[in-house]
Amino acid sequence: MMTIDVPEAYGRALDAFGALVHRIAPGQWETPTPCVDWDVRALVNHVVGESLWAPELLAGRTSAEVGDAFDGDLLGDDPIKAFDTSAVAAVQAVTARGALEGVVRLPFGDVPGREYVTELFADALIHTWDLARAIGADERLDPELVEACAAWFAAAEPGREQETAPGESRSPAEDAQARLLASWGRDA
Repeated sequence: MMTIDVPEAYGRALDAFGALVHRIAPGQWETPTPCVDWDVRALVNHVVGESLWAPELLAGRTSAEVGDAFDGDLLGDDPIKAFDTSAVAAVQAVTARGALEGVVRLPFGDVPGREYVTELFADALIHTWDLARAIGADERLDPELVEACAAWFAAAEPGREQETAPGESRSPAEDAQARLLASWGRDA
């Protein structure tokens, strides 16, 4: 169960990711990330792709109807502008009337709009940490978003919570973030 408004959580996660996108130095686009086989450019391209898909799928189009429109390089010559433009469109789509109540038709089946947007939120939040780690920025995530994501993930994937290692000393906020990241396969 999400403890905050799903569209708000998604918007805040995209804002945090975007703030990091704006801090990427010219020589960092090829820097490896914690995501296997993705450098910074590929990670940003992934988030841009998800942001471009959101308006289409929330409007009722199927993935088959969209086809390969969002395959390949979506960043072009101006990756920051590509991110900003796609993020604005995605946030508008998730906050549109009825977006959470509709059905999103994904290749593996239909899901409620609320669940789809929650998955977008979680992905944006986790990838914010990935990007921060890759570019050497502050890796602390918004504790309220971490709590909301952890609650949703624990309900969606029972038994996947991980504890802090014995003897590890962290603040409660850091513990929650470390557990969330570990549940997503990240070694914080």
